[in-house]
Amino acid sequence: MKHDTFEKVIKFLLGASWGIILFGAFFVFNISIHFGLSIAIFLTLFFILLSLFLLLVLDAFLVNKQRVQELKKQTHLLEQILNSKS
Repeated sequence: MKHDTFEKVIKFLLGASWGIILFGAFFVFNISIHFGLSIAIFLTLFFILLSLFLLLVLDAFLVNKQRVQELKKQTHLLEQILNSKS
């Protein structure tokens, strides 16, 4: 399957986001552990949830792009059917 530049960039960002989530959670936990274990766990979970939400936004861009491509294919097929009946 041929991928355009937009899809390649989104897929790269999705992969990089997982790395940022893992290292970021570790970093947030290590920085906030000085304030107490409960605060460190809360801040780490908050960081992970926020990061996963942003990851879903990136995935939504990719899904929306694929949906638009499928709608274009369907439109093309419907136009062919309409022209063949005329």
